[in-house]
Amino acid sequence: MRSPFRPKVLPDPRILDDHGPEIRALERRGFLRGGLSLGALTMLTGCDVGDSTAIGKALRAVSSFNDGVQAALFDPDKLAPEYPESMVLKPPRFNAYYPIEEVKPVDGDSWRLEVAGLVESKRPWTRSDIAALPEKEIIIRHICVEGWDYIGQWSGVPLRTFLERIGADLKAKYVSFLTADDYPSSIDMATALHPQTLLATKYARETLPDPFGYPLRLRTSTKLGFKNPKWITAIEVGNVYRPGYWESRGFNWHSGL
Repeated sequence: MRSPFRPKVLPDPRILDDHGPEIRALERRGFLRGGLSLGALTMLTGCDVGDSTAIGKALRAVSSFNDGVQAALFDPDKLAPEYPESMVLKPPRFNAYYPIEEVKPVDGDSWRLEVAGLVESKRPWTRSDIAALPEKEIIIRHICVEGWDYIGQWSGVPLRTFLERIGADLKAKYVSFLTADDYPSSIDMATALHPQTLLATKYARETLPDPFGYPLRLRTSTKLGFKNPKWITAIEVGNVYRPGYWESRGFNWHSGL
């Protein structure tokens, strides 16, 4: 579903060329370092985060600063609120960077989860392999950056359990994901190890339907909705930062709640 807040045609980033000196002056006075997010600033200005100019560099510095602050404030032991089954939305709300009609179902029988990076075991995983791991259920609120939310009931293997099973280096910085719908994503290790972070295989105790990530998706209580990739096909543990689909377009990477 396309965000109603996203313009069909983005402004030309060159529109700010005449204002570069003023923006750099604000940066020197500490205005940009005061907490204005990269995502918000790029939406306001139309700047391209891939821009190599001084303005682009300033924006990337702001994003890095915000990520550091959020990481410092994150409490790995604090649980998000959970809710009764009576509040669960059935089915969940679909959201992606394309309409639901363009979802391409994944063949669960041939699906394999590839594993890479700083792990001891790199053998591919099947659906039955995943199903054999201990299962946990959480009923948490999904919060979208667009401003809407819903209560969802998710079941699956805790990501921490999976990482331990493959012998992952739990001191690594990042856990990155590739998906069947070309939606790369990555999260910090502290979030990956949080007790409410799952590799979900079920919704409302039923196998995930195609539109919602079958056969495997991430579900974490501590991140905005766009940080929860669906149709996961590969997981990598490492110390190399890999920006996600929206982060490469200007959204803040940590995006914690």
